[in-house]
Amino acid sequence: METTTPGAGGGEGSAESARELELKQAFNAFKKRLKLTKLDHESRLGASRPMTSGKKTEGMGIVPPNQFPREIWQELAKQGKIKDMGGGFYSM
Repeated sequence: METTTPGAGGGEGSAESARELELKQAFNAFKKRLKLTKLDHESRLGASRPMTSGKKTEGMGIVPPNQFPREIWQELAKQGKIKDMGGGFYSM
């Protein structure tokens, strides 16, 4: 005899796992985009000085990858994995 979790219907298990997979893929895509954006930002030379200061970028927000719907980003923010900075920008 199979046991089910409370509130789980017949076909919801596969839908939940598909949703979790999509959230995981979106989070990984977000981390990759943020990392690349930070590296790009930190490697830029300043207009008034010949060398960069070497400072790390803190509190930087990005527009998440558009291959995932806005609801995915809102859910990740709700789970506390990313922060909603407003205006469609998110950060870690």
